[in-house]
Amino acid sequence: MNLELLGKHALVCGASQGIGRATAHELAGLGADVTVLARSVDALERVVAELPRRSSAQKHGYIAVDMGNHAELRARIEAVANVQAINILINNSGGPPGGQASTATTQAFHDAFNQHLIAAQTILQAILPGMQGSGYGRIVNVISTSVKEPIRNLGVSNTIRGAVASWSKTLATELGPFGITVNNVLPGYTRTQRLDQILADRARATGNSEEKIAESMLATVPLRRFAEASEIASVIAFLASPAAGYINGINVPVDGGRTLSL
Repeated sequence: MNLELLGKHALVCGASQGIGRATAHELAGLGADVTVLARSVDALERVVAELPRRSSAQKHGYIAVDMGNHAELRARIEAVANVQAINILINNSGGPPGGQASTATTQAFHDAFNQHLIAAQTILQAILPGMQGSGYGRIVNVISTSVKEPIRNLGVSNTIRGAVASWSKTLATELGPFGITVNNVLPGYTRTQRLDQILADRARATGNSEEKIAESMLATVPLRRFAEASEIASVIAFLASPAAGYINGINVPVDGGRTLSL
């Protein structure tokens, strides 16, 4: 199986922690030059310092930018892509706050749309010429199992994640002729700060302890445990590899069997 990424350049968004950080490590371990993107310079510097290097030629770097500032986001990415074409894009960003869709403000939907879909489109247009020119392209969007089954009390997130999934499926058709694949990874309950936030939000909303909330969540997972970020990252890295060259336009749940739909 060809998982080799030597000579490939990956951009990993939301890489200062959680799934993004774990993915950066997986891709670097397979030989890719990795550029990590998030807002915090200090956190990104720590991530870059810890990334594996298989040779002295392997280069890692970072882009510290707010994904909500689309003009700056595009300019910063283009500056990096002009030096070395980006072959692999991992779209990953923290989810919107919880709550019901019916009571969410229009601004909440607007903010989430900008952070996820518009930011992803901005990044795509900055790196697409390099992907097309290099003849190798992998786009993996880290979204949510909610695109198959909406998750209770995550109304804004359910809506926006669905929009990103449809955007991705459309791109898979448009970009396939260029040898560029576009796929989605749908993490289940994963040990990240996002999970901590969900547990705290549900505990406040119900008056139950976080431990009891966690027990009820795990009761819906056949494997009866939360995922580790590295387990999600392994699937993302596979989809970014040459071995996954004929996988295009799909949603891959990585959820321990929790999603009941096919």
